[in-house]
Amino acid sequence: MSATDDRTNNGGVPVPVTPAGATGGAPAEHPPASPAGRGMFGVQGSGDVSGYGGLVRPRKPIEESPRPYGGYFDEVRDALEEAYPEFGDAIEKVVIDRGELTLHVRPERIAEVCQVMRDDLALRFELCSSVSGVDYLGAEERRLHVVYQLTSMTYRRRVRLEAAVSAEDPHLPSVTGVYPTADWQERETYDMFGIVFDGHPNLTRILMPDDWEGHPQRKDYPLGGVPVEYKGAEIPPPDRRRSYQ
Repeated sequence: MSATDDRTNNGGVPVPVTPAGATGGAPAEHPPASPAGRGMFGVQGSGDVSGYGGLVRPRKPIEESPRPYGGYFDEVRDALEEAYPEFGDAIEKVVIDRGELTLHVRPERIAEVCQVMRDDLALRFELCSSVSGVDYLGAEERRLHVVYQLTSMTYRRRVRLEAAVSAEDPHLPSVTGVYPTADWQERETYDMFGIVFDGHPNLTRILMPDDWEGHPQRKDYPLGGVPVEYKGAEIPPPDRRRSYQ
């Protein structure tokens, strides 16, 4: 008798068969004795939320870009260097990557640089459209980076500022005095990454409850959470979801 015959009744009509090794009614589960590694979710102890069970992509060091940069990038750098006498001390490096100009700024100088970027007539970056955080855990000593997206509506230009602080001393000046739009954005970055913006008018949590412990978007924050109900279904937190092939 063939395998096909095993899956039909006496009338030749196919009937459902429980997959071999299925343990919880989920066909995508691995059999208990499977040598294959478990990942997407369900990884224990690693803190990994990428879904690949500890996969690490090496981060290449960011190097200064050589001149000429091209486009308006050279004009922006030259205008800032002329308008800001402390340019050599404040700007750690200038990087052009994926068509974007990034000025890496010493954290204690970030508010000064923003002031010049906004007020100088040759720059006129009037809008700070975003303040966000990044955690480069294990890649460098100053692992917590703050990224500022500035826009010049006068000249229709964009520039990216980036400042790096350590997890042990995550302080840098607030830019809310220069860009009021940064108020809630700095609060969110504080809430999620624990970066403290000195001089902020009301640096309190904005997403998490006031008594929440820790900062959820740091990469060493333990994977977990609470169940979420959505349209009548309950979605378990990531650390209690099943494993996927």
